Amino acid sequence: MKSCAPILEFDPAKTAIIEPVNIIRGVDAPECCVLCFFQDVLTRLAQKVPFQKVARQRSEMGMHPLWEFEFNGQRLAVFHPGIGDSFAAAMLEEVIARGCRKFIACGSAGVLDDQIAMGHVLLPLSAVRDEGASYHYLEAAREVSATPAAVDAIEKVLNRNEIPYIRTKTWTTSGLYRETRQRMQIRKNEGCLTVEMEAAALFAVAKFRNVALGQILYGGDSLGGEMWDSRGFTKDISIREKLFWLAAEACLEIRK
Repeated sequence: MKSCAPILEFDPAKTAIIEPVNIIRGVDAPECCVLCFFQDVLTRLAQKVPFQKVARQRSEMGMHPLWEFEFNGQRLAVFHPGIGDSFAAAMLEEVIARGCRKFIACGSAGVLDDQIAMGHVLLPLSAVRDEGASYHYLEAAREVSATPAAVDAIEKVLNRNEIPYIRTKTWTTSGLYRETRQRMQIRKNEGCLTVEMEAAALFAVAKFRNVALGQILYGGDSLGGEMWDSRGFTKDISIREKLFWLAAEACLEIRK
């Protein structure tokens, strides 16, 4: 098992020293759940939608509550999974232990092609595993795929709402400040149009725990020009809120 790089020392054991189901109390949680990376959207929705707290997810950074609300006559859960692969993976683990089984994540991503407009919807079919968490769930491989049933659900909703979108591969990295020009070009050459920090980890946890998970992104900052351009992507809450409702709709469409 020992390798020159510890991250490649995959252990296929199904039971870990700390198992979420042994320390996290299961609750009557909705089957469907949205992972929303937009705290501004959650704060705004909490003032308009009757959210009910299902469980308290706690970390050293504070609370990450699991909320429930009614959407299209059905129960739906939502929570903020934090930022970064390892934290998001852990938060997803805990929500799975609570009882949720079908997930759509919604977030933003940097685009590697400057021609992709800010706000354009992107649908990652797979993620390049340039992070660490996924290697603790799956054997080493270059990519990990989203759950096909979740991808199908997202496409159905986007088409129904006549939302233009791009199917793509995404580059998941842990090194926010190490996205070099050469590294980006390698990712573009293998089909990546976006870069973010969580997709590969989330897809890997979903595969390991046998739950359904897909992700819907919008184009945010651009790495594809001569210089990085933030494009003010965090300032338009309307784009982020629309993406949230598309994710909610898609989550209820998952058939698995």
